Amino acid sequence: MMFKYACLNPIASVGLKNFTDNFEKTEDVNDAEGILVRSAVMHDMEFSNKLLCVARAGAGVNNIPLDTLAKKGVVVFNTPGANANGVKELAICAMLLASRDVIGGIDFVKEIKTDENVSKLVEKGKGKYAGTELMGKKLGIIGLGAIGGPLANAARHLGMDVYGCDPYISIDAAWNLSRDIHHVKTREEIFSKCDYISVHVPLIESDDPNVNTKKMINKETIAMMKKGVIILNLARDLLVDDDAMEEALKSGKVRKYVTDFPNTKTAGMDGVIAIPHLGASTEESEDNCAKMAVNEMINYLENGNISNSVNYPNLDMGICDQVGRIAIFHKNVANMISQFTSAIGEHNINISNLSNKSRGEVAYTMLDIEDRASKDLIKRLEAIEGVFKVRVVK
Repeated sequence: MMFKYACLNPIASVGLKNFTDNFEKTEDVNDAEGILVRSAVMHDMEFSNKLLCVARAGAGVNNIPLDTLAKKGVVVFNTPGANANGVKELAICAMLLASRDVIGGIDFVKEIKTDENVSKLVEKGKGKYAGTELMGKKLGIIGLGAIGGPLANAARHLGMDVYGCDPYISIDAAWNLSRDIHHVKTREEIFSKCDYISVHVPLIESDDPNVNTKKMINKETIAMMKKGVIILNLARDLLVDDDAMEEALKSGKVRKYVTDFPNTKTAGMDGVIAIPHLGASTEESEDNCAKMAVNEMINYLENGNISNSVNYPNLDMGICDQVGRIAIFHKNVANMISQFTSAIGEHNINISNLSNKSRGEVAYTMLDIEDRASKDLIKRLEAIEGVFKVRVVK
C-alpha cells in the first residue's frame, strides 16, 4: 500500500530518509494520509477524510487541535525526549547567564571596543558584572521527566543541592535519577527552599491546584520563595504570571527570570533574560525529532501501532501475520468491544487477536482477523453508535 505525507514545516532530511518506498511526499495537504509539523498552527485548518495521522517533530502540541482530530479518528504523535538534551544544556546555560552577568559584560566590551585603552577599561569596569557561582546552591526542579531528570543529574555534577518534585514520575525516570537528589512531595517545598527554580511540566489548566500548571508561578507562590530567587522557564510560556513576575523583579524578590518564550511583555521587561525559543534549536535535536516523528508515522500507517500519541492511547500489536487487521476509533463507553466482535462474527470471520486501550473519553481497538474485511463489514462497524472511524490497516 502506498501512503502520501505532507510537511507543514521543514523537516530534517535525516528523518525523511527513513521513509520506505511505500511513502511519497506530496505538496497537497488534502491528499496526504500523514502530516509532519513543527510550529505551524493547525487550529484553523480543514482536514480531509484521507488524513490518518499528524506527527509533531517536537514535544509541544499547542498548535494542533487535539480534540477535533481525536473525534475524526486522526492520531497525533509527538516526540518526547528527542530534544531533551538540547533543552537540558540550555537550562544549564540559563542558570549561568542569570548567576553571572555575562551578557552585560559582553555588551560593555562592545561599547569600548574601539578605545585604545580597552584592556585598562575592562579591568576597571569588570566589577559591575560580578556574579555568583552555582556550586552549593539549591536548585528546585518541578517535573522530573525527559528534561528535568537529566538536568537534576547534571546539576548534581556541578555541585548543586538538587530538589525535585514530580508526583507522576515514571519508573524509568525514577531509576535514572541520582540517589543524591532530594525528592519532595509538593511544589511548595520547592518554592520555599530553593535558590533556583526550573519548571519542566506541560501546560495543564485545572480547578485542582495540585494538577493545574497554568500560571503556577504567580503572586502567591512567589511570596513563598527566597528573596533573590532565580526562575527558569524553558517549558511553556503560560506557566508564569507575567504581571506577578514584573512586580517581583522590581521589588528584588526575584533576581532574574529566564524565559525561552518572549512575548510583548517579557521581551522588554527589566530583569528578564529572554531567549528566542532556542531550547530545541540544535542540529541534533531537530534530527532526533525528525527521525522519531517519521518512525512513529511509518509504524502507525503500515501496522496501525500507536506510540507517543497525545490524543489516543498507545497500543502495539506488532506486524500483522494474519490476512487482515482492522483499527477502530471510538468513544470510551461500555459494550463497544462486544458490538465489534458480534459484527465480525455475523460476517463469519474469526478474530485471532484483539487489543483495546482507552484514554479519557476515547478508545482504540485493533483486531487481527483471518479473512479480508469486506465493505459491508466496514459499513456495519461504522454504523455502531460511538464509532469515529474504522480503518482497514491490512
